[in-house]
Amino acid sequence: MKIFKPLLLALVLSSILGSFQHITAQTQIDEPELTIEERVSNPLNRNYHSGLTFDFVVNNFGFGIGGQYRRVLAPQMEGIFNMRITGLRDASEQTFTDVFFGQQIVPNKFQRGFAFPAMIGLRKRLFADKVQDQYRFFVTASVGGVAAFAFPYFNDRNNNGFREQFNDNFEQVNDIFTGWSDGDWHFGGAGELKIGLDVGRNFSRVTSIEFGYYMNYFPDGIQMMTPTQPDLLENIGPGQSPFQFNENGDLLLEPYFDEQKFFGSPQITITFGRLW
Repeated sequence: MKIFKPLLLALVLSSILGSFQHITAQTQIDEPELTIEERVSNPLNRNYHSGLTFDFVVNNFGFGIGGQYRRVLAPQMEGIFNMRITGLRDASEQTFTDVFFGQQIVPNKFQRGFAFPAMIGLRKRLFADKVQDQYRFFVTASVGGVAAFAFPYFNDRNNNGFREQFNDNFEQVNDIFTGWSDGDWHFGGAGELKIGLDVGRNFSRVTSIEFGYYMNYFPDGIQMMTPTQPDLLENIGPGQSPFQFNENGDLLLEPYFDEQKFFGSPQITITFGRLW
């Protein structure tokens, strides 16, 4: 009897363990297959038709502001029309600030400029079936025309294209409010290519940031940098002026910078607006 009880207990435990292993194996075999749910993006044209946005841009020309009208053309595509005002300058310009008086000077600068581009284009959503709606990636391409207004950077009293800062003909730098009456309009083409991200699940509230390249082309060119520079003497002695003058005392000059036709710059655009 003493031997029978341990033997019976061992048989019961062995039976329970075998049943448990069978259930576990059966459960593993009957596990359902993984189902991958196909995501369908929300079409933009289901609830929205038009929109207006305010744009703030930063590029190598400075800062700019503008507005944009959007028209929904397809489930994930918009047509756009935008107008903007931004700075215009030569990419080689360097600004130096007087540490005592705070005055800013740009060597060899001849004209200041502002550009007024007006462009139309398309805005297409990317990865609509892969990325959730609260992060919507877009690519944008736009082309159009541009009007630019350029006016003198300094008071060129003798119209020789070079800023003189010696003798009796010291030519003062114009501030931002002077020299406009001597400015000229220039007309050309504009374009930009951007990739961007709209943030937020609410499509009606437009909040986006875009990175791209902006360009202007003026067939007749704009003289942004000084067209002439002094013809300097060689092998000058101590205390001798390096500048050459003619018999009338006028400074002798030679060609320097050419007119610039193409203006291009990387650009960051921050946009706020609404769709309806």
